[in-house]
Amino acid sequence: MTTPRVRIEILTIENCPNADTAREHVLQALEAEELDAAIVEVAVDTPALALELRFLGSPSVRVNGRDVESGTERRHAYGLMCRTYREGTRMVGSPPLTVIRDALRSAGAEARDR
Repeated sequence: MTTPRVRIEILTIENCPNADTAREHVLQALEAEELDAAIVEVAVDTPALALELRFLGSPSVRVNGRDVESGTERRHAYGLMCRTYREGTRMVGSPPLTVIRDALRSAGAEARDR
């Protein structure tokens, strides 16, 4: 039995100060979850592209097309901006490792159920 392959998108704006941390967290999460993934980096450089991609800010991480942060389907503030995430009681500039791992686990479970 093979491990389901997942697709991860890391969406960023130019010179995003938190892009490297997002990449590191993605790689750490993949290693921890022992998953294989296609990682695609997407440069969001125009307001039109931000709207088309439903881009909530930089950096954003998606697993199989879904944002790693729950509840984002109700948000509509798209644009070329920085993004923050809740980690416990504080706000951080990159998706926390635990959030990415949870998204990977969900994607793996969905793929196995098919």
